[in-house]
Amino acid sequence: MSPDDPAREGVLLLHGIARSPAAMRPLERTLASAGYATLNLGYPARRRDLAGCAEAIASAFTAFAARVKRIHIVTHSMGGLVARVLLTRCRPDNLGRVVMLGPPSQGSEVADALHRLSLYRRFFGPAGAELVTRRESALEARLGRVDYPLGIIAGHRSLYPLASRLWLRGPNDGRVTVARTRLDGMADHIVLPVAHPTMMRAPRVRTETLRFLTEGRFSADNTDA
Repeated sequence: MSPDDPAREGVLLLHGIARSPAAMRPLERTLASAGYATLNLGYPARRRDLAGCAEAIASAFTAFAARVKRIHIVTHSMGGLVARVLLTRCRPDNLGRVVMLGPPSQGSEVADALHRLSLYRRFFGPAGAELVTRRESALEARLGRVDYPLGIIAGHRSLYPLASRLWLRGPNDGRVTVARTRLDGMADHIVLPVAHPTMMRAPRVRTETLRFLTEGRFSADNTDA
């Protein structure tokens, strides 16, 4: 975490399932270089459900938000869902903007196909089973509605051709379709030629993330399909 300064703006970074804070370090370095204080948190993504993941980081998030002028959030994949649950539980008064990279906002057909398999459930845990496209009403309530400035970056390159061919209809990043990244209430959406597991390192993704945090929008050329 960068040194605290109440005059600085801060960014919480949340990784995806089966990842760690190391996956977000390229983005963290970019944000720190731009002057943001950063908190790159790990959470028990494979051991708890989405609500449990949010609960695990709530106190650290609240404490960090209290030490900066304004708090933004940048997430990858399932981290976007964790952030949505987190904001329904402990939304700070100084919340700024939120950027989600490849979020399964409306679930993933890959999870639909695999979530009943014991190997999938053992590896991805309770939260993995919540990534399906048809969610229980209680989970939808925990995710809440988007009433904050949200920008979403989707990818249309896949490193998983089998998954893309079998389950994902339309442009996708190998794990989630472009269409299912969208959310009602989002402020902006951009599609870039990046793949799900590596998009955090892509220079264009980092540039567009910074742009949204500072300007509340992505570049005018908002698609590179």
